Amino acid sequence: MFIDTASVTVRSGKGGDGAVSFRREKFIPKGGPDGGNGGKGGDIIFVADRQLTTLLDFRYRHSYKAEDGQNGMGARKTGKSGDDIAIRVPAGTVIRDAKTSKVVADLKADGDRYLAAAGGKGGRGNARFATSTNQAPRKSEPGAAGGEKALDLELKLLADVGLVGFPNAGKSTLISRISAARPKIADYPFTTLVPTLGIVRYENFSSFVVADIPGLIEGAHTGKGLGTRFLRHIERTRLLVFLLDCSAGPVRDQYKTLLKELREHNPVLAEKPRIIAISKIDTAGADTLKELKKTRFEKGPTVLRISSVTGEGIRDLLDECWKTLTETGD
Repeated sequence: MFIDTASVTVRSGKGGDGAVSFRREKFIPKGGPDGGNGGKGGDIIFVADRQLTTLLDFRYRHSYKAEDGQNGMGARKTGKSGDDIAIRVPAGTVIRDAKTSKVVADLKADGDRYLAAAGGKGGRGNARFATSTNQAPRKSEPGAAGGEKALDLELKLLADVGLVGFPNAGKSTLISRISAARPKIADYPFTTLVPTLGIVRYENFSSFVVADIPGLIEGAHTGKGLGTRFLRHIERTRLLVFLLDCSAGPVRDQYKTLLKELREHNPVLAEKPRIIAISKIDTAGADTLKELKKTRFEKGPTVLRISSVTGEGIRDLLDECWKTLTETGD
């Protein structure tokens, strides 16, 4: 199951209390203070793991509590520090403060870490308070409290190319043609209900990742259809491929509507490099082909005609994707 949002509460461990203790040995009637310090409380740390692809684990567990530090002991023994808790999340996870919605961490790469709550510091034992004028202190410190936070997690998939199009435009068929991904394919809208990632093997052992998100409809940026739930997954992509169904009405109108939805959701999306791919060209009749020849788009994007069924134009599309990705760099 694909889950891309979650809410959790985390609490780090409390520091152990310092000890009040005095040295007691035979023939040493007035041993000095030897109370040890308390141990540090455990931390709560988030760690990005590229092996994970969903926030499903957080559907069943919503709170995490690290271990408290142990109290100090006599003979200047420091209490054991509490164990840290490392919470693994998929690479691409954004962490926000639940109260302010402020982004506190963006774990993009495998191994990225975020210290969400530091464990409390252990208190000092009475041995630390001995002075020349107070050689037998009966004072110690309590351990510091741990921290607690409510956090919202949001997964944004990491891909090089994002496929954008209306429902049933052929995105799933295309990604199954160019990669090993096998999304559900059927001749009705909203077949794709979760984002799909596919790795495209290009020549000379090169590759790039393509993301197929559920189809958009007019008004998606306001929550219509599948709404904004999946638009976030193309925010990190370096290149957008607009897939326009030549059998579903004027392709120029489709393009303008899709571009508007992206711009309304996040203006940055409308500024990304893009390729226009007119799909299902194998189903186009003479009138449609004639109309396509007269269709003009804005200057800039490369316009291609493709068929994921026959393979027409697919190689040109992959070449253009690779060329653009190479030019834009990381």
